[in-house]
Amino acid sequence: MYDYIKGNLAGKSNSSKGVTITVEAGGIGYLIEVTTRDYNNVKDGNLKIYTVLLHKEDRMSLCGFLQKETRDIFNILTSVSGVGTKMALTLLDEFDSSELIGFVIDGNYKEITRAKGVGQKLAQKIILELKDKLMNYQTKEPIKIETTVSLDNQALEDATTVLISLGYERKEIQNSISKALAQLDNKSSAEDILKETLKILSV
Repeated sequence: MYDYIKGNLAGKSNSSKGVTITVEAGGIGYLIEVTTRDYNNVKDGNLKIYTVLLHKEDRMSLCGFLQKETRDIFNILTSVSGVGTKMALTLLDEFDSSELIGFVIDGNYKEITRAKGVGQKLAQKIILELKDKLMNYQTKEPIKIETTVSLDNQALEDATTVLISLGYERKEIQNSISKALAQLDNKSSAEDILKETLKILSV
């Protein structure tokens, strides 16, 4: 229903009831639940926040993220059985998007258990289901990336597939990865490529 809300920061609250900000847009104040990471980074003045409308039995609420890719990872995380809104926000507080994706691609469940409340079984389930959603996205025509760096083709392919699954356009992916590779060396992993590429896409 809402892709993003653009307006002025009208308030912030970090309490036992949750971490929220209020964004005023068009004369309406939207109360939005955010990660502690975004809460600490949000600044006074105009901002753009990517949102998710959540339906619960007794109410509706909004979650918001400063970066589009974080919102998209949140949506994929909450589609994993056993991962609700609070758990997804906890994971995105503990890890940035590219770091979490890197653990999933590498199957590194031990690192994911660093997040509060995430045990070994849940971490393994997250990797199993999330990797399937991120890496099995099918595209009819492969995206060609121009680069002068000799890279592991699998790392490049994995990074490209994840970006496609997050909803980025082919041209966006081509341009941003090409720019990212200019900052990387031939030992870069899929996580390295994603981290640098997402920085460029978020500008």
